[in-house]
Amino acid sequence: MALHTPAVATHQARLATGNRSKERTPASIVFLALLWVSLFVAFATLVALIVTTIAQGADRLDARLFTEYPSSRPEEAGARPAILGSLWVIGTTAVLAIPLGVAAAVHLEEFADRRHWFNRFIELNIQNLSAIPSIIYGMLAIGTLALIGVGNKNIVIGGALALALLILPVIIIATREALRAVPRELRHGSLALGSTELQTTWRITLPSAVPGIATGTILALSRALGEAAPLLLLGALVFISFDPNGLLSGFTTMPIQIYGWTNAPQAGFHELAAATSILLVGILLAMNALAIVIRNRYQRRW
Repeated sequence: MALHTPAVATHQARLATGNRSKERTPASIVFLALLWVSLFVAFATLVALIVTTIAQGADRLDARLFTEYPSSRPEEAGARPAILGSLWVIGTTAVLAIPLGVAAAVHLEEFADRRHWFNRFIELNIQNLSAIPSIIYGMLAIGTLALIGVGNKNIVIGGALALALLILPVIIIATREALRAVPRELRHGSLALGSTELQTTWRITLPSAVPGIATGTILALSRALGEAAPLLLLGALVFISFDPNGLLSGFTTMPIQIYGWTNAPQAGFHELAAATSILLVGILLAMNALAIVIRNRYQRRW
């Protein structure tokens, strides 16, 4: 039993007073005030931008936006090819990036020897690749397509390759974090019952980490959906009047279409750009909401 002598009580009181005094120093108060001001300015700017965009493009957020093709007359134009192109590119990106990213993360986290210099080198490069500007991945995709002899780089598979390279490090990192959250006791129990390491990973570890993997993957795909720089570098068309119909088809996406309409001099195209921006923001918010729902509903508390 601990003895609370007057000296000990006095010492504890001094420590508590000292901690409170350090929290209320002028420097800490100024830092906290600057932090709140920065947060308020960023939030106010975002709200003003969203309200302005909605006010400008609400009238063109109609069925024509989904069914019509781009035109030289803004009242007849729509974003049908851009919407379908975004679906094609993001769907192909998911097929390319998710299996490879999850497999790489499982290998690095469950089977690779972390003490080996090569594995440490790979892990370091994955961390660095997640912070590289997106246009660099567009350059890498161009080099890859040129290396295999593809002449026309403005194709769905080319854009998907650039975006897959962009989100691959993010998927790997998110998957590894989800795998680390699974308790080691589950692995040890499975191995003690006679399962192999592969069976334990496939039947115990990976299913338990699915909520975290799904959340990270959806957030990565939402980032890819809003990218335009690597696709513009690949020569993605700003104006097309046909629907993408395959991996080798030309394409455009919603961010590129918004970029093209924003540079047009007519006010009607600016309204179209605002309406497409509302649609894009709505899709991104829905994807992020889905990630939050998956995390909150299926995440396990160990």
